[in-house]
Amino acid sequence: MITELKTFIAVVRHGSFSAAGARIGLTQSAVSSQIKRLEASLGFELFDRTRRTAVLNTHGSQTLARAEEIVAMYSRLGDLPVDEDLTGTLRIGAIASVQSALLPRALAAMRRKHPKLRLNIVPGVSMRLMDELDAGEIDAAIMIRPPFGLLPEMTWQPLVSEPFVLLVPEDVKGRDWRRMLASHPFLRYERTSFGGRLVTRFLRDENITVQEAIELDEITGLMNLVSQGLGVALVPMAEACLPIPPSVRAVALGEQTFYREIGLLLRGKKQGPAVVQQLAQCLRDAASEVKPSRRRGTAAR
Repeated sequence: MITELKTFIAVVRHGSFSAAGARIGLTQSAVSSQIKRLEASLGFELFDRTRRTAVLNTHGSQTLARAEEIVAMYSRLGDLPVDEDLTGTLRIGAIASVQSALLPRALAAMRRKHPKLRLNIVPGVSMRLMDELDAGEIDAAIMIRPPFGLLPEMTWQPLVSEPFVLLVPEDVKGRDWRRMLASHPFLRYERTSFGGRLVTRFLRDENITVQEAIELDEITGLMNLVSQGLGVALVPMAEACLPIPPSVRAVALGEQTFYREIGLLLRGKKQGPAVVQQLAQCLRDAASEVKPSRRRGTAAR
């Protein structure tokens, strides 16, 4: 019932079945089914079914605190011992673009320092990783900084800031990125992802209307689409995706350049257990090895 309890807490936190589903990666009907299973198991309803929003009834209000306590206790089952010779398993959530460059360098350092420590890498998009961290399913998340505020019980540690550029086919000449965006098919960085939301906000702020063509949540995939002459794309210059294909040209956005910040998200207001502190330091060291032009500069050819 741990999954159902986590879903119950998410519904209360986000105010509706649909909003909770959007945050934890479930459909509204799946959330409803989990809540019904939980209610059947408990023997009573948790929500006032006469209201349009998810309002707890008396039983629900009494159950919430116990549910949060049970989920918190469950998440602590995987807590690692705090000593110099760290053992156990560290569960690290990571977005795809850090798994082939930044993260391997950090993990190599972790393994050298703590060879008995097991490292479990959990792939996922930033939104899902944030929810898994909140639910105690992972110990830390390497992800894109949310374009909205962080939950008050979480701590953000920035690592790398990646500039967005406009990728165009090699035969598209010039540097007028506004004209290129308006006149070529647009290959969109998937709009519900954190990076995609940054693109959407940029287009809105710059009052640019694009010709929607293809939507994809994969930076390398977008680069390959551009290389095939299918359109233009706004993407961050992630280290793992460099160098860009020879048939693609990166056009800098000048003073309008915006950035995708990659960082480490942790539970709690403090640095966390010793093992998480070690991971954070290894990640900072690995991030410092990225050339400044890749961290803050714009790629323009």
